[in-house]
Amino acid sequence: MIRTQPDLRVARRLLCVVFFCHGAVAGSWAARIPSIKAALDLTEGELGLALVGAAFGTLCSLPVAGAASARAGTRRVTRIGAFAFPLTLALPALAGSLPALFGALALLGASGAFMDVSMNAYGVDVERRYERPILSSFHGLWSLGAFAGASLAGIAAAAGWSSAAHLGAGALLLMSGAVLAAGRLPRLDADEARERPPAFARPTKRLAALGAIAFCAVLSEGSAFDWSGVYLRESLGSSEALATAGLTAFALVMAGGRFVGDRLTERWGRVRLVRNSSLIAAVGMCVAVVTQDATIAVVGFGLLGGGLSCIVPAMFASAGHGEGGPGIAAVGTLSYMGFFLGPPAVGGLAELIGLGGGLAVVAAGLLCVPLLLRTARAAVG
Repeated sequence: MIRTQPDLRVARRLLCVVFFCHGAVAGSWAARIPSIKAALDLTEGELGLALVGAAFGTLCSLPVAGAASARAGTRRVTRIGAFAFPLTLALPALAGSLPALFGALALLGASGAFMDVSMNAYGVDVERRYERPILSSFHGLWSLGAFAGASLAGIAAAAGWSSAAHLGAGALLLMSGAVLAAGRLPRLDADEARERPPAFARPTKRLAALGAIAFCAVLSEGSAFDWSGVYLRESLGSSEALATAGLTAFALVMAGGRFVGDRLTERWGRVRLVRNSSLIAAVGMCVAVVTQDATIAVVGFGLLGGGLSCIVPAMFASAGHGEGGPGIAAVGTLSYMGFFLGPPAVGGLAELIGLGGGLAVVAAGLLCVPLLLRTARAAVG
């Protein structure tokens, strides 16, 4: 049980490592998408179909993760996710066909969502004890992990490492780090055992509003994560190393935005922060898809990452303080629909209007965020 301020700081530091490892797994996989696409000789539409597997696994896992966090405790569920998610990292690189890739991504998405809900719920518990916003900084470590994973993927690609060798080594390294950190997390919920939330959050207008805003952000986030490298490589003709730079810039600037997000939340409030952030993200995506210069497009993806940086943490914090893990799972289910719909939609649209046009259409959802905030002020807080 957490009793002293030093113990609380230890919980925060260990959770930072857990978030970092989760992000590094995601960044490592996303940066290797172009090479896996090429190895299996997939079209944009076929890759979009394969990415449905990750979304399918995620959506199936989210309610289970919320219920497990409420019943077994966030610390215990985080430990399970810390083992399972990195373990599945190498599976996509081992897939030899489109159906096998679909199945591998379903397992990757399911284990990632399971870990995501529990570590965010644990983070809300830590934030509650700090009595000030700190959740965005955890997401900053996630983005820093994604940046590190994508950067190392670029180095591995330039050095001639195969996707299987790179992702296999990454899986072992990240599983070790995540399991060691999660295994030492102190127990937070012992003094609240009698007040645990129900296993499933009841659908409410409040959760729907939070989820809708998060959905608009994740729609663009998932599309940039999965398609930025392909867009730079195949649409703008960049080198494979430069193709990884789009995701690297996206993740790095997103990390920076999240590290200042807690301070901006205290100064501006969540409503103003989310409104301004969505407009910056929309500008960034426009820059990326309008230019024909790959270097300028990388800058655009960086702006997109900065704009998106604080939106999802703000929605998760609002849900977690109200309904705990099940609330985060409910908002997460709606937001992850963005990962479910965004990347496949971009793949389908790319067949009709080109990849840049597909990214632009999906990013138009960011313009809906200021409109949603008008009716969701009370929910966002």
